Parts: sequence; structure tokens; C-alpha cells
Amino acid sequence: MEVRVSLNTNRCSADRRDAIVAAPVFGETFTDHMVTMSYVDGEWGALGLEPFGDLALSPAALALHYGQSIFEALKAYALDDGGVALFRPSTNARRMNTSASRIAMPALPDGAFELACAMLAEADRDWIPTADGAALYVRPFMFASEPHLSVRPANEYRFVVIACPVASYFGPELRAITVGVESDDVRATPGGTGAVKFAGNYAAGFAAHGRAGAAGYDQVLWLDAGEHRWVEELNAMNVMFVWRRDGRVVLSTPPLGGTILEGVTRDTLLRLASDAEGLSINEVIERPTSIDEIVTGCADGTLLEMFACGTAAVIAPIGTLVLAGQPLTIGDGNPGPVTMAMRARLLDLQYGRSPDPHGWLSRTAELLVRHGVVLG
Repeated sequence: MEVRVSLNTNRCSADRRDAIVAAPVFGETFTDHMVTMSYVDGEWGALGLEPFGDLALSPAALALHYGQSIFEALKAYALDDGGVALFRPSTNARRMNTSASRIAMPALPDGAFELACAMLAEADRDWIPTADGAALYVRPFMFASEPHLSVRPANEYRFVVIACPVASYFGPELRAITVGVESDDVRATPGGTGAVKFAGNYAAGFAAHGRAGAAGYDQVLWLDAGEHRWVEELNAMNVMFVWRRDGRVVLSTPPLGGTILEGVTRDTLLRLASDAEGLSINEVIERPTSIDEIVTGCADGTLLEMFACGTAAVIAPIGTLVLAGQPLTIGDGNPGPVTMAMRARLLDLQYGRSPDPHGWLSRTAELLVRHGVVLG
């Protein structure tokens, strides 16, 4: 794989960068560099690290007309020993190629995704926050760049990686969020694109999310398209429940089934809950969960906790669910002990403060050495 490096000679001043990193606003300020790669004539070109800047794009680019656009999200963490690590980048890489296949786009070359993210994180390591809960949010994306108006898959694509420093998604103080159950719109249908990171999935949820925000809610909970009964996920996060069943504590989440995104954080938490001690969880299961079961669980106290999980938010406790205008309190309405214990376990792993038996942390410097890349 050919790699080209062109470092930014007009970087953000250290004082301004440090001020941004000390109090980052999610998705607002981007680092000094980006990585790009183009697909033309049936093959991918060089992977290039270059100064962050605008992209030249024809107004006839097919992505603007027919929506061929996918993306991923992962984080780079500053480790206590001065190193930088990405969390499970190979899992994101596999998911991006799955998304590409579903939207009739070409797969990335082996190793290109991980290397691109590592190059950017290493080049802009001074942008990585060190406060607990903060990280460098890395956004790889791909879109159809060919200028053409035929209704068909494009023949040219751009793969780009950008990054921004972030802190907690829902603000500096961890709190239990309020979620409205969407009763009209649906996020995904069987056979559709709900299981992949297709940009259109998110645009389709904006109207419902706007209504929820106007009503004072933080997020939307989606139900299935067929019966409007079965819980699927939130706007950009998977959802999990903590139940008391026959004296046992059970962690559950809806099964994937083609309409729910296979979240990396979701998979991580299921595996951590299954093999980690000290979490007070007796059983971990994937099973359908109806909104009626949640209502009953709130009423009889068997639903102890509920939380959302995803790359951006990590774990967001859910304290109130609003169904048809009626609030349902989850547990005592505050972040629950299992939720908080799982959040602490996940953050300790991501920051390298606890053992990594699964090899989920990928040090960026080692990835560059493996590919023989020197940034200068």
C-alpha cells in the first residue's frame, strides 16, 4: 500500500489547541490533519496524510444525489505511559466494509482503515485530551465522488478520515437522560439499511429527534417497523436493560436481526459482562424486548436499570422513558450501580488502566511500524 505524508506547516497554535483540548465541544473543532484515499478505475490509490481542509467536489457527485455515503466512528486514547491507542479498530474496519457492500461501494484494502486512523492519531497526538472520559474522536467516511447523474453506483469514491477532541457527549456531569419512545416514524425495516453505518439512516431520524428535543427529551427510542412494539435502539446508540429475574440480575439487549446496528460498544459490553467478575450480573442474554415489558418492569420494579451505549456517548444511563406523553421512571431515576460499574470497567480498559486480555487496544505507533510508515 502506497503511503504519502504531507505535514501541515500551518498548524493551530499550541495555546489555542491546548485551550480547545481542555474544554472540547463535541464535533466542533478538528485537528491539523486528515487522511484521504481515492478509488478510480477499479483500484484504490495512495493513502495520504495531509493538512485538514475543504474537499473539492463536483455538484454532480453521485453521493449528493443518490446517497452513497457511509461512515464509522472510533476513539484514540492517551495512555499513561505516553502512548496512543485506538480501541478495536479492526472491528470498525470490518463493519465499514460490511456497510460498503450493502451500499454497493468498494471494500477498502486490507489494513488501510487501521493505518489511516493510526496515522492521523499519531500526527495529531497533541490534540488528544487526557481528562477521564475524554478522547480523540476519529471519523472515517466514504462517499461517491464521481460526477454523474445516472441512477447507478458510482465508479469513483473518496475515503477520508478526520478527527476532533471530545469530552462527555451529554455534558460534563454524568446524568440519567430522558428518552422519548417514537410512536410514528421508524428507523429501519427488515431488508433495509438499519444494520449498517449508512448516512441516510441518521438523516431519517432527525425529524423524530427534533420533536423529542422540543419536548425536552435527550434521545429517541425506536420501535420495530412492523408492530411498533419491539424495542430496537436509540438514534445513535444501542440499548441495554438490567432486570431482576427470580432473584438473579440479568443484562439483556435486543438481538441484531438485520435492523439494529452491530455496535462495537454493544459487543464489548456483552463480552465484558459475560467474562468479568465484580459486576453483579448473573446472566447476559440477547432477546426481543417489547415496550409492554418495559412498562410492566417499571411498574413492578423488575426493570432495575436501562442505559444506552455507543462510541460517542460510551454509556449513557437512562432515568426516564416517555411513552405517549407519560413518563416512566427506570429504577429510582438515577444512574444505576450496574450501569456505572460497567462504564468504569469499559473506561479502564479503553485508557489502558486494566488488563486487555482480548487485545482490543491497538497502539498507533506499533501500527505505523508494522506498515513501515514514518511521519517525519
